[in-house]
Amino acid sequence: MPLYLNDDQTTLQDTIRDFVAEQAPVSHMRGLRDANDATGFSRDLWRSFAEMGFTGILIDEADGGLGLGHVEAGVVLEEIGRNLSPSPFLTTAVAAVEALKGSAHAARWFPGILSGETVAALAIDEGAKHRDTVTLTAERSGNGFKLSGKKQFVTHGHVADLLIVSARTAGSAADAEGVTLFAIPKDAANLTATPERLTDASIAARLEFDGVEVDADAVIGDVDGGRTPLDRLLRAGRTGASAELLGVGGGAMDMTVGYLKERKQFGTLIGSFQALQHRAAHLYSEMEVARAAVLKAQQLLDAGSVHADEAVSVAKAMTALATTLSVQEGVQMHGGIGMTDEYDIGFYMKRARVLAEMFGDANFHADRLARAAGY
Repeated sequence: MPLYLNDDQTTLQDTIRDFVAEQAPVSHMRGLRDANDATGFSRDLWRSFAEMGFTGILIDEADGGLGLGHVEAGVVLEEIGRNLSPSPFLTTAVAAVEALKGSAHAARWFPGILSGETVAALAIDEGAKHRDTVTLTAERSGNGFKLSGKKQFVTHGHVADLLIVSARTAGSAADAEGVTLFAIPKDAANLTATPERLTDASIAARLEFDGVEVDADAVIGDVDGGRTPLDRLLRAGRTGASAELLGVGGGAMDMTVGYLKERKQFGTLIGSFQALQHRAAHLYSEMEVARAAVLKAQQLLDAGSVHADEAVSVAKAMTALATTLSVQEGVQMHGGIGMTDEYDIGFYMKRARVLAEMFGDANFHADRLARAAGY
């Protein structure tokens, strides 16, 4: 498979690039932050995404969507990252859609996602770092289950219409089996959401399940067989986060190169300094390698390849490293002003830090790859 976009994908890229740059540039994020917006994103903007058809990219045509793939979803996410646009696209239109595909929940929740009225949140993390362990319990109760435990780092969890929750129905915390995935509406009793603003001004929630009762219809897939939809969710989320990281790194790099071409020191453009040229060239190379890794992961996911899981971890680790380099070089090459709130480059560093942690950081995925290789 060639590691470049085809004509249709390039056309989509042009469309989403213009749309996001006009509707949700960095100033949009800054405005929400300065207003201390309690939602963390614009519902009106989310509906505009739906009107453009973007929320249905991964939803099959039979269900009213566009029936496209992860390459196309990544095109959208890269522009979201480039503009630091606050949006539930990653959690809702990518990860949640993949988890719900093929289940009875698709008929209930897909129409709202397609119309931009529904926002989904992923309640899968329980500790300070993303791990594969699940300790929140779901005990049999009548015709359903009673959920008890805590989740954290749940992006949009305080305002989401749908929560996708991983819970343990059998076995111990580290067991691969014995996990069940649930679709829980926002108005469930005995569920408490405590929102917290993250370093990039986005909002995630800590969720406490104090005996939340759901019926058996809330199960996504099979009881004790939640790893299958959960793995779909994670592969989609990790690949999507990689694409958004690519946009963040690319946006920071473009901003930095533009600054090198404008800023003068002692009457000379600093971009003419060979040392800075070398660093910019190195950064460009690292971003291009990361771009190839992301596109490969997207293509393998769309092809249903058995090697997709490995490629996804490679993409997530490489984009985290390359984008970290991009934002750090950006702040440093901007000099002292790079540390001020007046310049946008600092926002790119903050967003990169949050995205790098989502669905596992570079160390998590390096370890995952090593274990898969037998180390």
